[in-house]
Amino acid sequence: MENTKSQSYLVPLVTLTTLFFMWGFITCMNDILIPYLKGVFELTHFQSNLVQFAFFTAYFIISLIYFVVSATVGDPIRRIGYKNTIVSGLLISAVACFLFFWEAKSQNPQFIIFLSALFLLGTGFTFLQIAANPLVAILGTPQTASSRLNLSQGFNSLGTTIAPVIGGFFIFNYFKGSEGASAVQIPYLVLASVLLLLAGIIFFSEIPNVESSNANDSENDSKIGALKHPHLVFGMLGIFCYVGGEVTIGSNLVSFMKETHGMAEETASSLLAFYWGGAMIGRFMGSISMSQMENKKKYLYMALTAIAAFALIFTITGKLDFCGENIMAQISAHFKDVSLYLIFLVLNYLVFIAAKSIPSRTLGLFAIVNMILIVTMLNTTGHISLWVILSVGLFNSIMFSNVFTLAIDGLGKYTSQGSSLLVMMILGGAVVPPLQGLLADLANPQLAFAVPLICYAYLVWYGFKGCKIGKAQTEEEKSI
Repeated sequence: MENTKSQSYLVPLVTLTTLFFMWGFITCMNDILIPYLKGVFELTHFQSNLVQFAFFTAYFIISLIYFVVSATVGDPIRRIGYKNTIVSGLLISAVACFLFFWEAKSQNPQFIIFLSALFLLGTGFTFLQIAANPLVAILGTPQTASSRLNLSQGFNSLGTTIAPVIGGFFIFNYFKGSEGASAVQIPYLVLASVLLLLAGIIFFSEIPNVESSNANDSENDSKIGALKHPHLVFGMLGIFCYVGGEVTIGSNLVSFMKETHGMAEETASSLLAFYWGGAMIGRFMGSISMSQMENKKKYLYMALTAIAAFALIFTITGKLDFCGENIMAQISAHFKDVSLYLIFLVLNYLVFIAAKSIPSRTLGLFAIVNMILIVTMLNTTGHISLWVILSVGLFNSIMFSNVFTLAIDGLGKYTSQGSSLLVMMILGGAVVPPLQGLLADLANPQLAFAVPLICYAYLVWYGFKGCKIGKAQTEEEKSI
């Protein structure tokens, strides 16, 4: 009976995992849009970073509205259901992508219309954030909920890894000869079509009616008791800093590589896959690290996962011609170019071991390493400065999940309310990138990377101190 039930969840789970992939892919396309629209509309660094401001501001505004509604009249998801919330998010996101297509083919495209489309896209993705994660956890046994979420989030990172390569190829190469903003027409039309397809599949999928499972707690939802927990409030700022730091680095890397290292935009977009791919590697390694398996087996699987994920990134960024001649020479040349990354991959593995699977310690140590990497980048040039900043992605990997978990620990009946507050603070992705863009305009693109340094400094404090304030000491020591 249980096996039959699990099989009935297979199709919606596969569909939701595909959704996580597309969600990551489209989000990371913003990193390609920034240098592209910068060139089309002759924007400053500050103006081009308004792309992320428009997109991530939607997370804050829509989450704030959701929080106010849930705290006054009850949780909206309980009224319309998880499935309908996801379908609504997909439809809104599809409309946003169609708006990109429509404006791009205009004779006189306007930057403000693209920003409006990005806000609409962020609105759709906010609904997905609020509903998709808990739905993945619900579709199956509680014992395997964490495994399902880690798998889905891993595919989200896979989307962010390949988006720079595929998006960069089509926008900066295949459609390079297009006039004005028209190079984004076909890519965003395809994305809109895929989102509509996913909405249809999820709508007709047999997903259980789970929206009223906690209906008896409706009275509790009308209160704002979550804000009385200091570790949650500090965690909200932690999410702000993490998303702000991660997004602003990813958003400005292509411009940095182009202006400081003289790279072509397509080449820079391809290398961006190492930054976002690092998050994929770290998340898969983190899911194994936090498991209950015996240490020797755990460390072996972590190493094999890291090697396999690196091989994937190496292949998709190398543009290797396996049908051509001298394939070994191609592989050797590409390996020489990216070999420095392996040093940081090994460092990531060693820090995981040193953290001993304790979420707060892992967060604090990873944030310290990122600060060291950024300081190194600010004081070096050439190959070293490039690869140390790309390697920050490896140590960003577990930050969102660890901050999120630490912040909602012990909230009890206020857990869902606390979760909506944390999603609201994805606002960091809207605020921090324009600040870095402004510093790049006033000084230079390399010095501007000092901005996320402040974000990681806060995460060091939250990992070692802030997550424990107002929470029983013994709870932090549970260590999973």
